[in-house]
Amino acid sequence: MKKIFIALLAALMISLLTACGSSAEKTSPADKSDDKILVAYFSCTGNTKKAALEVAEILHADTFEIVPAEPYSLDDLNYNIENCRANVEQKDSNSRPAIAKKIDNAAQYKTIVIAFPIWWHEEPRIIDTFVESYDLAGKVIVPVCTSGGSDINTATKNLQALCKGATVKDGKRLGIISIDEVKTWLDSLGL
Repeated sequence: MKKIFIALLAALMISLLTACGSSAEKTSPADKSDDKILVAYFSCTGNTKKAALEVAEILHADTFEIVPAEPYSLDDLNYNIENCRANVEQKDSNSRPAIAKKIDNAAQYKTIVIAFPIWWHEEPRIIDTFVESYDLAGKVIVPVCTSGGSDINTATKNLQALCKGATVKDGKRLGIISIDEVKTWLDSLGL
């Protein structure tokens, strides 16, 4: 009787170990490193962060906040002041504000969604710093923006020129469309 019990226990253990081993080998498409998606976002007021995190949730993506090395103050963002920092940077297409930290392993991402507010009809110059900091060849770049009234067309064209070797999709302005419309749009991209 004792031998039968030990044999049954051994068979049960082998079955459990086999089941655990086979389930660990199974990966979903989202787990493959060549399919990983990153949502990188720059947000001064929180509007873009909210939109970016919604996109990340829909896509089951990692997130990365693009943080300026020198944070923007309220005066830096006061567009009514001609020489506020944001205006000065936007007027200089060569301006590249420094970023506080970089992505540890950007190579692991196949697709990078870049979320930003529109400043004077374009992406903030810190976005230019971000895309020029990495080798984006072979990656898919998806620009998304928040804006009180401007579209994303000029920013998308700028990113197409800056993201050498990458496929830059047509961008989308968020905040003016429902979450269901965002999901439908993201599905249409085949990410």
